[in-house]
Amino acid sequence: MNRRSLLLLAPALLLAACGGKTGTADGDTLTVAATAVPHAEILDHVRPALEKQGVKLDVRVFNDYVQPNQQVAQGQILVNYFQTGPYLDEFNKAQHADLQKIAGIHIEPLGAYSRKWKSLDQLPAGATVAIPNDASNGGRALLLLQKTGLIQLKEPANPLASVRDITANPKKIVLRELEAATLPRTLGEVDLALINTNYALDAKLNPTRDALAIEDGQSPYVNFVVGKPGSEKDARVQKLIAALHSDDVKAFIADRYKGAVLPAF
Repeated sequence: MNRRSLLLLAPALLLAACGGKTGTADGDTLTVAATAVPHAEILDHVRPALEKQGVKLDVRVFNDYVQPNQQVAQGQILVNYFQTGPYLDEFNKAQHADLQKIAGIHIEPLGAYSRKWKSLDQLPAGATVAIPNDASNGGRALLLLQKTGLIQLKEPANPLASVRDITANPKKIVLRELEAATLPRTLGEVDLALINTNYALDAKLNPTRDALAIEDGQSPYVNFVVGKPGSEKDARVQKLIAALHSDDVKAFIADRYKGAVLPAF
C-alpha cells in the first residue's frame, strides 16, 4: 500500500478505533449497568424472554450510584437501571449531564433499621442516626424521619431537604451522612440507619419485617431505566422496556420481594 493510500485510509482507521466497541452494544447485545439487588435480579429474570427476541443481555453490576451514570454519560454503556428521578436530576445538575428517564419500573421503599432497638419509641435522646450523603437520598431520608416525628423540616415536602433545613429535633438525634452503600455496615455502630432497599436486601435485611419505619406504596421515588437522549429509540432498549413492563415481571417482583419492592407500572 503506497503512502497516499495510507493517508486516505488513516481517518477511517482512526474513526474505527474511536467509535468501535464502547460497551454499549455488540451486534444484538444490550449492555445495562445496574446495582445488584433488585435491579440485576430483575434483569436476569427477563434475560430468557429477550434472548427469544434476539437480544443478548449483558448486565454490568456496580456497588455504587456514581459509576453507572458516568459510564452511560460517557457512552461506554447504553442504559442503566438503578436510580430514582430525584437522584438523576441531582446527578445531571452536578455533572452537567443530560441523561434522561426512559421508563419507570419499580419502587423500593426506603426503610429505617436498627440492631439496638426494636421500635423508634426506644430511641434515646442524642441517638446517632445515619442517612445517605447524596442530596436526593438524604432528602428522602429526612422526609421519612419527619414522618416518624423525629424531626421537623422547614419545607415539609421538599425532596431535596438537607440537615440545615431541620427546624425541630425533640430527641436531639445526631445525624451522620454516609455513602449509601456503606449504611448496612454501620448498623452495629449507630442507633438507626436509613437504608435504600437495594442495599438492605443485599445485606439480607427484610424491609417488610426488619424496618422500624418504611415508605409506603405512594412513594414518588420510582426506579427508572435511564439513558442518553435517543437511546429510547434503540430497538433493543424498546424490547427491554416491554419485557420489564410485563405481567410476568409484576408476578416475579411480588413473589420474590414480598412487598419490599413494588411495581411502578
